[in-house]
Amino acid sequence: MKERHLLILNMINEKGKVSVQELSEALKLSMVTIRKDLEELESQGLLRRQHGYAVKASPDSINSRMAIHYPEKKAIAQTAVALVEPMETIMIESGSTCALFALEAALEKDVTIITNSAYIARYLNQVPMAHIILLGGDYDAVAEVTTGPVTQLCAQEYHVNKLFVGVDGYTEENGFTNVNHTRSCVVKDLAKRADQVIVLTTSDKFGRQSVAKLFSSEEVHTVVTDSSLPDEYKKIMESHGIHVEITDI
Repeated sequence: MKERHLLILNMINEKGKVSVQELSEALKLSMVTIRKDLEELESQGLLRRQHGYAVKASPDSINSRMAIHYPEKKAIAQTAVALVEPMETIMIESGSTCALFALEAALEKDVTIITNSAYIARYLNQVPMAHIILLGGDYDAVAEVTTGPVTQLCAQEYHVNKLFVGVDGYTEENGFTNVNHTRSCVVKDLAKRADQVIVLTTSDKFGRQSVAKLFSSEEVHTVVTDSSLPDEYKKIMESHGIHVEITDI
């Protein structure tokens, strides 16, 4: 992603709504160039355009979450690819960082991806030869994932070495947590079908506690996060046997 695109997204995410003229003045670019940039970013679902303005994407959409801390998420995705073998079959749960990782893995390692994320399946349209197995189940249109007993039943048909997941929080007392208890049940079942659970998350999630418990510290093999991770949490996780990978960003 171009540096000025990140600057545009940062301004819009901070203010919620920014005029084309304001962006033009702030970035010292022509309004024609700004409009072209906004059109490109809208095509990726990272913002919405209104007459003379750019507006944040829906806060519940994965695209909206992807625009927040995008450089860190991209770096985490690129770091995590080193954990995957060429042509390996892996499981990936939904989330913005996981979607970026799925794209990197499909491009670089020619993997087969088992997922309950319709968003990831759609996001990988840009890799025509990507091999995706989409698990069935009850469809959550906001999160673009399948959940429920059918998804859990489908997962039982597979076994992989690695499951990659995102989280919404981590504390030593409560482990890794998620905002949605229905999705967390599916993630736990996916984890039963994998030898290793690998968490991909930005450092701002550490010290937070969310609603539904996903995993204890002992159930996670590896965490990949950015360099802003407080040293306290790195030491805590390593004391529980978690391998911690830090991106260079």
